[in-house]
Amino acid sequence: MAAREWQQRAARALHVRLPGGLGQQCGASAGGQVWIADQRRYYAAGTLDAKRVTTLENLGMVWSVHASAWDAGIDVAHDYAAVHGHFLPPTSAVWGGDGFPIGVWAKNQRAAGKKTREHATRRAAGETGISSAGELSQSRLEALEEIDPGWCPEWEISWARCHRLLLRHIQAGGTLPTKTGELVVQGEDLAVWIAGQTAAWDKLTPAQHYLLESLGVDPEQGPELRPVRKSQDELWDRNMTAARQFHAREGHLRVPRHQREDVEGELLGLGSFIANARRRAAKLSPERREALSALDMRW
Repeated sequence: MAAREWQQRAARALHVRLPGGLGQQCGASAGGQVWIADQRRYYAAGTLDAKRVTTLENLGMVWSVHASAWDAGIDVAHDYAAVHGHFLPPTSAVWGGDGFPIGVWAKNQRAAGKKTREHATRRAAGETGISSAGELSQSRLEALEEIDPGWCPEWEISWARCHRLLLRHIQAGGTLPTKTGELVVQGEDLAVWIAGQTAAWDKLTPAQHYLLESLGVDPEQGPELRPVRKSQDELWDRNMTAARQFHAREGHLRVPRHQREDVEGELLGLGSFIANARRRAAKLSPERREALSALDMRW
């Protein structure tokens, strides 16, 4: 194919980029996609002319869709960890302005990390012929460990997350919670979690016993699980804090029915609060109606 014709074909094929932030490229037709796949194959084989490589890169060519997905995920992972103090997100977690599914991405990296660790152990024992498919490269392992050395724990991810949150609390000078609702961090009631560990102590591993005992958890004495009751005024003030937070972020108070708002680590049912306030509008005090109206409440 002549150089000019090739350049025109490249420009046509690369002018469309699929949404989703993964950098996957396509042409306006199936033929364009096939052409791009061919260029990637030539590039991987080292047979693509250097000038054509430069031309394609200047047009925004992404040589590996998987590498692009990795780049997107690792950027979001850095931000998530900076805000939360760990990289142990639940599978349901989304993060960033584009709502990146960081929980699913992290789950996939953990699966690959565990496979890499397992294969390394088998190779060290002398086993041969083990495929490297599905493993993480050393550079990717290092990138994740730089974000959080404990990103791929041996045990269930929610256990590791709660332990990390409790560890940070103790390291900051806090004490173990003794009642439900006393210490809720990032939506996790750590008193309930501790009680669950002491109740199932015999099912935990020796390593988990050590980690819990290092924090002062006594298997013979779990927290009291009676809920801490709040007054109606305290509940109202807490929900108004959530409403103001939502309004400041979204610019309105049109709250979805199932919206839950994180206020200092406590997930509040803001959608239910707004719906109930609207239904009970006639019974609200003038001060409370005025407070909601100031946030553009639609009665």
